[in-house]
Amino acid sequence: EVQFVESGGGLVQAGGSLRLSCTVAGFDFEDDAIGWFRQAPGKEREGVSCLLTTDDADYIDSVKGRFTISRDGAKSTVHLQMNNLKPEDTAVYYCAACRVIVRTRTSTTINSIPRGPWGQGTRVIVSS
Repeated sequence: EVQFVESGGGLVQAGGSLRLSCTVAGFDFEDDAIGWFRQAPGKEREGVSCLLTTDDADYIDSVKGRFTISRDGAKSTVHLQMNNLKPEDTAVYYCAACRVIVRTRTSTTINSIPRGPWGQGTRVIVSS
């Protein structure tokens, strides 16, 4: 069974940075892309970023230029470097298998692919 364990969240002031980590077990990186999702209070979970290959990643518009996804292949760990954080980035962040279902000049939509249960997530709170 695939397992995702997220960490690295915390409380940060607007404009600050955090680096999230996701340790994955049982995940086939050859078959699936992996990405980050978030769920803000009272909202549905949304895809944030999807690492398609080592050199190709997609991001939703609201985080482009601020977030960077990467993978440490030797450790099966995926990171999300978040810079210039905004209060609207406050959410619980999860990692999961992903696919990009919409990619246009003005919009990107990332969906999850069920490969195992969601992890516990890591909470990010950005204060204004």
